[in-house]
Amino acid sequence: MKQIYTKTGDEGMTSLRDGVRVSKDDPRIEANGEIDMLNSLIGLFAEKNPLLTDIQRELMVVMSHVATPDGRENPRPLHCDELTARMEQAIDAASVSTGFVLPRGIVHVARAQCRTAERRLWTVHRQHPLNESILRMMNRLSDYLFVLAKP
Repeated sequence: MKQIYTKTGDEGMTSLRDGVRVSKDDPRIEANGEIDMLNSLIGLFAEKNPLLTDIQRELMVVMSHVATPDGRENPRPLHCDELTARMEQAIDAASVSTGFVLPRGIVHVARAQCRTAERRLWTVHRQHPLNESILRMMNRLSDYLFVLAKP
C-alpha cells in the first residue's frame, strides 16, 4: 500500500498543481478547503440526486483549476455553464417562497458553506483570475441548495 503522508507539509507549505509550493494559508488553498467542505456536506444528501452527483464531480474539477498556478493550463475541462443551466431549470421548476426562512437541516448547512466557498473564490479571483463560469456556478449552487432545503 502506498503511504498516504508525504511529510512535505510539516513546515506549513503545500503544493499547487504541477508542484508549485505555497503556504497552507494561500487564498487558493483556503478556497479549496471551503469547496472540499461543501463537497463533503453535499455528499451527505446527494445519493439520489444525479444533478448533485454531477456537481460534486465538477467541484473536484473546480478545485483543480483553483490549484493551477498562474500562467499554466489546466487540461481538465470545466462543465460549469452546463451545470448552471441545469440548476436554473430546477430552480425555475420549483415553487419556493423568496422570503427569509429559518435554516434547518444539512442542506441549509451546505448552502451556507457554499456562500463561504464563493466568497473565498472571489478573493482568489482578484489575485489569480479564474474562469468566470466557476463563480457563476457557485452563486447558482447556493440558490439551488436553498430550493432543495425547502420544507
